[in-house]
Amino acid sequence: MSDVAEQDLLQEWRELSARHAAVFGRLECRLQEGHGLGVTEFEALERLVNCDVGKCRAADLTEVVHLSQSATSRLVARLEREGLVQRALCESDRRGIFVVVTDEGRRRYEEAKPTHRATLEETLTVEA
Repeated sequence: MSDVAEQDLLQEWRELSARHAAVFGRLECRLQEGHGLGVTEFEALERLVNCDVGKCRAADLTEVVHLSQSATSRLVARLEREGLVQRALCESDRRGIFVVVTDEGRRRYEEAKPTHRATLEETLTVEA
């Protein structure tokens, strides 16, 4: 790789990283202020609300919220303490744990969704 190509690659990475940080920071601030939810909490609730049955395996949430398994477990514990989700054993595999959105979790998600979408539109839409 030439020095110029390397510098271009690094510049692209820095710009992507900066844009992600700006969008994530704005989302975090607005969701916390308006709804008492962080971005990862919102993303977990969104995944659960949009599942066919309102639940998914705890391991599947790890992929959605881009956290380690242990961090996702702590996230689920926080959501559970707030009454937004419940844990349930998988009937067919007693080792499996499902995370189920509660009515309160669904309500908080629906309240926060317009804030989330408006913030994304505001921060990601590029004017022509």
